[in-house]
Amino acid sequence: MITLRRAKERQHERHRKQETWLTFSPQDLANPLADGFGTLEILTEDRLLPGAGVPRHSHDHAEIVTYVREGALAYEDSMGRSGVIHAGEFQRMTPGRDIHHSETNASRTDDAHVFHIGLRPWEADLDSGHEQKRFSAAQRRGGLCVVASPDARRGSLRIHQDALMYSAMLDPGQHVVHELSQGRRAWLHLVQGEVSLDDVVLVTGDGAGITAERAVSLTAREEAEILLLDLGVERPGSP
Repeated sequence: MITLRRAKERQHERHRKQETWLTFSPQDLANPLADGFGTLEILTEDRLLPGAGVPRHSHDHAEIVTYVREGALAYEDSMGRSGVIHAGEFQRMTPGRDIHHSETNASRTDDAHVFHIGLRPWEADLDSGHEQKRFSAAQRRGGLCVVASPDARRGSLRIHQDALMYSAMLDPGQHVVHELSQGRRAWLHLVQGEVSLDDVVLVTGDGAGITAERAVSLTAREEAEILLLDLGVERPGSP
């Protein structure tokens, strides 16, 4: 079964120097995807103009993977840790309770294009920390490159969920199949381009939840970039 979340259905927020699109919005109570999709509860896309910043905030109940597609993003938290995430880099942040952080476009001249993916952790009160790695276009070109996993496989970021996160950059006509083990589900987000997912066509900004299927099978109709999350069953008593 495929559950669609079209780009135009996302909540769109515009501030003076920032635009944000929320795939899942808790305020949209009538939507069955308001609280996310399984353990995936945050998927936002941000475009930040030079000088734009996100004030200090917290994500006590979600571990965040940040992907900077274009530009550079500076970050700082209430424990004094700071740094810059550059284009092509992914960062895993385990915020910890009562830890706040802020983000700012690190460039005075270029826009930043950023994605945040929030996953509900297996257990509460995880130690605060972060990890950052670069995955080149060559690594992600033509097939699924794992960028986050619970066992840090193939050099990926280590996360605290039964989830696998993949990134892929596809040429027109390229076909990708990802098998799903019994009881698992997947979320596909189209970062850019156009793909066919079975008989459904997805375009830039579209998302699709896949449940009760043996595999995710898609074909690029034009040059495309995707994020794919393979999600396990939530643990009883998880936050």
